[in-house]
Amino acid sequence: MSIGRDVRRFVKSAVPPLCFLLLVAYFIWNATQGDRGLRAYAGRLDDLKAAQADLARAESDLANLERRVASLRANHLDPDELDERVRAMVNRTDPADVVVFYGQGKKLY
Repeated sequence: MSIGRDVRRFVKSAVPPLCFLLLVAYFIWNATQGDRGLRAYAGRLDDLKAAQADLARAESDLANLERRVASLRANHLDPDELDERVRAMVNRTDPADVVVFYGQGKKLY
């Protein structure tokens, strides 16, 4: 009887700390591996860096296009840009021009 009582007393004294340790382990696992944990945070940082790179690329494209449009305005007309656009729209070349053919999927700019 004494052994059964000792076992029961041991189990009663071991269950609360064991439950607490399991609860702490659960929260630690979720803090590192969960949907809002450290690994997910690192993934979101990678996504943010990729989005910032896309934004920088889009801003440089926008600046390039704005520069090209500004050179076609009436108050500042760039003859080379105008000549390029006219030849592209009319699909004609000057006999003295050197024509470089690109592949079907490749663009000049």
